[in-house]
Amino acid sequence: MADAALTRNPENYINRELSWLAFNDRVLAQALDDRLPLLERLKFLGIWASNLDEFFQVRVAGLKDLHESGRFPGTADGLSPASALAAIREIVDDQQDQVDQCFTDLLEELSLQGIELLHWADLDPDDRSYLTNEFQNRIFPILTPLAVDPGHPFPYISNLSLSLGVILRDPSGGNRRFARLKVPDMLGRFLKLPDSQRFVAIEEVVFAHIEQLFPGMEVVETVAFRVTRNADLDIDEDEAINLLSAVEVELRRRRFQKPVRLELSRSPSKDTAELLITELKLHDSDVYVSDVPLNLTDVMELAFLDRPDLRDAPHKPVTPAAFRSDDDEPANLFALMRERDLLVHHPYESFNATVDELLAQASTDRKVLAIKMTMYRTSGDSPVVDHLIRAAEHGKQVAVVVELKARFDEAANIEWARRLEEAGVHVAYGLIGLKVHTKTLLIVRSESEGVRRYCHVGTGNYNSRTARLYTDLGLFTADPAVGEDLAQLFNTLTGYGRDVSYQRLLVAPHGLRPNVTALLQNEISFGSAGHITLKMNSLVDAAMIDLLYEASQAGVRVDLIVRGICCLRPQVPGLSDNIHVRSLVGSFLEHSRILRFANGNGVGAPEYMIGSADLMPRNLDRRVEAMVTIDDPKLQERLDELLTVQLADRYLAWELGSDGTYTRVGHDAETNAQTILTLLANERRFIKPEVE
Repeated sequence: MADAALTRNPENYINRELSWLAFNDRVLAQALDDRLPLLERLKFLGIWASNLDEFFQVRVAGLKDLHESGRFPGTADGLSPASALAAIREIVDDQQDQVDQCFTDLLEELSLQGIELLHWADLDPDDRSYLTNEFQNRIFPILTPLAVDPGHPFPYISNLSLSLGVILRDPSGGNRRFARLKVPDMLGRFLKLPDSQRFVAIEEVVFAHIEQLFPGMEVVETVAFRVTRNADLDIDEDEAINLLSAVEVELRRRRFQKPVRLELSRSPSKDTAELLITELKLHDSDVYVSDVPLNLTDVMELAFLDRPDLRDAPHKPVTPAAFRSDDDEPANLFALMRERDLLVHHPYESFNATVDELLAQASTDRKVLAIKMTMYRTSGDSPVVDHLIRAAEHGKQVAVVVELKARFDEAANIEWARRLEEAGVHVAYGLIGLKVHTKTLLIVRSESEGVRRYCHVGTGNYNSRTARLYTDLGLFTADPAVGEDLAQLFNTLTGYGRDVSYQRLLVAPHGLRPNVTALLQNEISFGSAGHITLKMNSLVDAAMIDLLYEASQAGVRVDLIVRGICCLRPQVPGLSDNIHVRSLVGSFLEHSRILRFANGNGVGAPEYMIGSADLMPRNLDRRVEAMVTIDDPKLQERLDELLTVQLADRYLAWELGSDGTYTRVGHDAETNAQTILTLLANERRFIKPEVE
């Protein structure tokens, strides 16, 4: 691979960070799309803002560290950290201009529907009186002005919090002072007026009463600002005696990481901007000024107002027919899995009626001896954790591998880990140097013919909330081969193991790359008879991209459905003529990973697999990932159906061009893949699969 890296032409690869920004641009396009209901468009503005926050906390922070250290580890595209940061600045500025205009337009359209976000100056005396009362009773008591002077150093500004900067003048001496107010977040960002259809941002109300916080002082200027900090954890796992304690320490340190972005509202004076830049040790290039409220993530408060006429119809996941008994009660899932393998597709099919139900039945089934699972992210009201605790209370052996280093979920995972340990669950905290990203569940049950293993291998987290929003697949199987594989995997995760071999699992970091490489090379050997179809979140790994280029040059047809980052450059003459890349952005976040190799289109049987891994260096080399082969012809047909529907989409789909830009494929609502898959799931809920 090192030799290949030396001969790579940087022009053949798209920069990872710029590709991610192109994805967020497609999210922004949803907010700009007048085909969508108004509150759905507002929701996508919030998603765009939330995505960008994470991008700055992680990716921009990392680039700044590299640039300041003078290190450049090198990427296939050859873009230096300094060049990448400059390009990012230009793209984000352009997107912010679009966001400012989009938000303004949406407010105008929403006002015609009776929903208004008002400025203080727009309010009549009755409204002002109402909000003044709100300020006196609920806001003023929790505000804490922090002065900056020789006796009061510049205060710590917490990550992503909304702050108000106030320039004051002392009438007695004429001296100017700066003070900071943190806007409380426990009251909500937008205060309702009595009709519950009109709102005022909380900072507007504070600004209107600012003199009460600084009696006797003259308020010269006010400005809202927000700081984004580096949010990556820096854990020396080789030195850590206790990984749980080490993560807790780093979480406390994260609060004080270096700032990487300063956002300012309106147009602050030069002196105020320079004061903030100096105190935060930033550069002019780190400052972003917006004409709309900072932290647009908060518009989610408005996007979920009870106005069904302005939102998409609520989605109702269905219970697959196989998971229901004849009297419409939950089926005995152990009996069901003994009969056949099953494939479930969320959110079209219910997480609660399938994965959650399996855990519920296992937690109280007297024949279940043990439950083992991996937990990367789970929801705050997780029924999964409750089932595991109940199982432990019923005397079953329960072992959970909790990944403490799941970014931005570290604190939640520590809480779950402690709850589980207190209930008697065996908790392991992953592996040194590797994130455990697999989505795997193993249930061991004593039956008349001996011990049987029941398994679930998925593409998404055991998270009931995201299972309503993310498209993910899960295999339910009692196949002994998968059971033996998962037993080996869990023994490795909770104990020690080397050179483990698997039958139906492809496991990173040791087995996934060589196996996928072999599958790609096999398809290349068939030339124009070959066909590769891959669906994933991100395609970054240069070695995998090189193999796909080689496949194209051999005449193999390559269809890629890549929701987010794609560093491969398709449709380049002589390099990637036979590669087509599309991205689907819709109401649900496309999260499933599917690999399909035609095996010469009839020369051999096609090979299918699903699992937790994208084709990125971190997934292939630095994480524990698991892909499982799908061998049942009926389940293969379902995967073919899913891929065919998505490849035919001309509504949600964007096509990637050789120049790295995405173009919307069309406006044909009848081809909307997510709508079609919803209809197919509704049809399937009445059809029970036949027993072979």
